[in-house]
Amino acid sequence: MDEEEDLETLGEQLYSRIYPKHKETAGKLTGMLLELPGPVLSQMLQDEAMLTAAVEKALRALQLPEEPSKVTCNDEDDGSVSSDSLGEQLFELVDVYNTGHSEKITGMLLEQHKEAVLNLLSDPKLLEEQVNLALKTVKEQNVEETDVSDSSDTDDTERLGEKLFSLVEEMDPLHANDITGMLLEMDPAALQQVLSDHAMLEVAVQKAQAALDT
Repeated sequence: MDEEEDLETLGEQLYSRIYPKHKETAGKLTGMLLELPGPVLSQMLQDEAMLTAAVEKALRALQLPEEPSKVTCNDEDDGSVSSDSLGEQLFELVDVYNTGHSEKITGMLLEQHKEAVLNLLSDPKLLEEQVNLALKTVKEQNVEETDVSDSSDTDDTERLGEKLFSLVEEMDPLHANDITGMLLEMDPAALQQVLSDHAMLEVAVQKAQAALDT
């Protein structure tokens, strides 16, 4: 009972916020938004921008059913339109979560069977679980990409180089550039150690100086 009462209260609050701008469709829009999970609705009521975005998405979704009838030519078209509109509807719902990865997550969810996708559209709790799972996967992929990507390695090397140069310059201003270049050829893990241990750095610089003298 409590959940139903909460939903009723949320519905009333939503309706009163939506009605001034969308008098004719306020009831429909409220009904659509009420399919979203409770926490998301509560957040919307506190965040005007989020509410406006959700209302606009719901408005677009309301207009979607009219479009296939204009496009319909044959059965094949019906199939493609329905899967397209499925994707659009799913994207609208996923986008409400403001994950920053709506397109990617929608794409991942659309890889499931059509029945599973329809279930997601009708079951907000299931959708929330799937969105969270997909978001976790996306974040893990991003971390892996960051580890592997050359650009981040280049950035790290640049940062290490700058830090190393400033330390080497204090010991040997004349050959700081050459010595830094030589030390940067070391294994990154060894380089980190040298940077955090001044005695090791001194030894490494002395070796580099000896190599330069020969």
